[in-house]
Amino acid sequence: MSKVVVVGGGYAGTMVAKALDPEAELILIDPRDSFVNVSSSMRALVRPDWADRPFFAYDRLLDRGRIVRGSVTSADAAGVTLASGERVNADYLVLATGSAHAYPARPHLPETSATEAARDLRATGQQLVRAGRVLIIGGGPVGLELAGEIREAWPDKHVTIIDRSSQALPGYLPEVREQLHRQLDGLGIELRLGTAIESMPDVPDGVATAFAVQTTDGEAITADIWFRCFGSQPNTGFLDDGALTELTERHTVAVDGHLNVVGHPRVYALGDIAELPDAKMATWAQTQAPTVIENILAQLRGGDATSVYEPDATPRLLLPLGSRFGVGQLPSPDGGSVPAPVEAVVQRKGTDLFTARFAERFGS
Repeated sequence: MSKVVVVGGGYAGTMVAKALDPEAELILIDPRDSFVNVSSSMRALVRPDWADRPFFAYDRLLDRGRIVRGSVTSADAAGVTLASGERVNADYLVLATGSAHAYPARPHLPETSATEAARDLRATGQQLVRAGRVLIIGGGPVGLELAGEIREAWPDKHVTIIDRSSQALPGYLPEVREQLHRQLDGLGIELRLGTAIESMPDVPDGVATAFAVQTTDGEAITADIWFRCFGSQPNTGFLDDGALTELTERHTVAVDGHLNVVGHPRVYALGDIAELPDAKMATWAQTQAPTVIENILAQLRGGDATSVYEPDATPRLLLPLGSRFGVGQLPSPDGGSVPAPVEAVVQRKGTDLFTARFAERFGS
């Protein structure tokens, strides 16, 4: 039986691994002990009863396959090498290592267990309890979602978001941005655009300690706690040695229409690390996964990889602001986009932040 090695147990990697488990000798490699549903991390920070919900143990994902907990330090067309020095050979290799994000968007894994990561989230939540003024640096979807969760949990806290961009949610419809500003105003969340801070706060993030920062336009901002919500990077450091491929200028992996790493018909890359026009979001990673699954299944059965992935340039978004508000943008029947009603954002994501979907995937 052919061996399929999937590196990365995130949104796309677990989807591919679960689908191929019945058809191959499947090995999933990840340094963590659990999958993290990052979509729910913000709520887990502000609600102690949610602190465990982002985490799903890998040991219930596969029926036949094997989970290897470790960090990959090098990859080539025939397999991978782990930090421990162990070599894992592969007939088919799938790279789905995603991106690195700042805490709390990415809880403290793999350095700790899921139990300890949940404990960290609760501890940071207790720090938030003590803070009257919150500064969020970065006004993208992560920063906006965090602000919405904080205001829902503690309506009396003053929340300020600062972002150097002159426009909220660039690339999305004007109506979506207008709806966002209306909702932020209604929630009492202050969004300052077109400015940045001269230097990062001199106190640790996520810790209740009064501080002040100076903006580039000369204004002082005081707060009691701050969070960094910008600066994600693709997790491709294990490819820096060039043993498999040369990375692009954006430190991503060049792929062809089949999502093969260019020049390697049995090696695939998808999600945030793939050089594709898709947004670096979980939705797109999971949209790409069926192409990889179909192609490997065809190859396992003696055929050729024929499934072609067609990137969709239509921006889409589901951005909850707590469990009752939010904005979004969805495809329209004519091939364009339309703003999503608040009810659709709440129903499709805001209520449970995809928790039920991943409970089903992991048999929880």
